[in-house]
Amino acid sequence: MPTYRYKALNARGELLEGRMEAAGEAEVATRLQEQGHLPVEARVDTGEGGLPALRALLRPPPFSGDHLVRFTQQLATLLGAGQPLDRALGILMDLPDDPPSRRIVADVREAVRGGAPLSVALERQHGAFGRLYVNMVRAGEAGGSLAPTLQRLAEYLERSRALRTRVVNALVYPAILLAMVGLSLLFLLAYVVPQFAAMYASLNAELPWFSRSVLAVGQFVRAWWFVLLALPLLVLLGFERLRRDPAFMRRLDGWLLQRRLLGPLLAKLETARLARTLGTLLRNGVPLLVALGIARNVLANRLLAEDVEAAAEAVKNGVGLSAALARGKRFPRLALQMIQVGEESGTLDGMLLKTADAFDQDTQAAIDRLLAALVPAVTLVLALVVGAVILSVLAPIYDLTNVVS
Repeated sequence: MPTYRYKALNARGELLEGRMEAAGEAEVATRLQEQGHLPVEARVDTGEGGLPALRALLRPPPFSGDHLVRFTQQLATLLGAGQPLDRALGILMDLPDDPPSRRIVADVREAVRGGAPLSVALERQHGAFGRLYVNMVRAGEAGGSLAPTLQRLAEYLERSRALRTRVVNALVYPAILLAMVGLSLLFLLAYVVPQFAAMYASLNAELPWFSRSVLAVGQFVRAWWFVLLALPLLVLLGFERLRRDPAFMRRLDGWLLQRRLLGPLLAKLETARLARTLGTLLRNGVPLLVALGIARNVLANRLLAEDVEAAAEAVKNGVGLSAALARGKRFPRLALQMIQVGEESGTLDGMLLKTADAFDQDTQAAIDRLLAALVPAVTLVLALVVGAVILSVLAPIYDLTNVVS
């Protein structure tokens, strides 16, 4: 489904800009009107490169990550303490640090004061609150348990954020190590190695093939160092453009699932995310078919998301959830067996959450092992590369010294 860039006017006459996945411009206009906005423009997002694309890639959206978790926890606490929804939103309106987040809370409060349910007010915020978030809030409103639902939602978001933070923090040191050694290697090849090349040329020395190769690389780096410095940025922009191509991302997801070490880890990680989402939604009273439609959107791997979509069609025709998910042959067998036990015992929501806990622990242990082995592996590889460069330019000096002696 293509992505459209749109411009619209809200009830206060402010210009809003954003992106939306839709089948066509008419659907974009209809959805904006349903959210209470006046459509101004809708056009296909072509994914143009350059600085705007880079800024969009690096700039975090409002109400993401820790901001969303804090907002949900604080709103659940205020509602649990007996505060009316309007009053709770008024208290939370001044807490965000950035103006876009404050404006979102103000828009939500204004919609609620106008008589809209909280779920509808959240749904109007241009994707700031995902489908999972909105549907859980809607289920809490229907069951009269909004505060407990928000608290469970906050716990779910906190678990997801904690896992991402843990992985990112563990990757900081290897990333810094790669950057520093890369710059050092660039300095060696661009400045030090060419000086040795000039010296050997003046001596008419016969060099081994490996030394000649390294000296040639040094000459190339010295002439094109600015291209090498810009190459990571160009790769980042190129991947951001390819990321908008569904066919490319589908092939990439399939390739990742087939890797011997990475594939099973990704499948377990996505299985834990699917199970926790489904279990949380079912526990809050969301029907299974609706929950499957929501859970499909929280999966990052497109092939697994397609399996969930096919499973939803099978469940609609009377097939059990475990049997429907097993048809794709991509989800782990242990997870399918646990889901089957939950179906047979009538405790599907609880068994899904237990499945998520088990696979979360398994994936966290596997990630910890991989990250623990990553730093020494990266250090060893980089040390070998730097050592090989240094040895290639110093070994001929040793040979010349022996000849002279």
